[in-house]
Amino acid sequence: MIRKLKSGKYRLYSRKPDAETGKRRNLGTFDTRAAAEKHEREVQYFKRH
Repeated sequence: MIRKLKSGKYRLYSRKPDAETGKRRNLGTFDTRAAAEKHEREVQYFKRH
């Protein structure tokens, strides 16, 4: 899931909350939403292989 930060950047969070902290894991911060969406697809691909 992607959220826009106050700085104008976008951060990719894991879909499920982290079992230890109860919060979503930060999977990276990107300058554009397109870059964040691209990385999200890469993460989902990697999870299945």
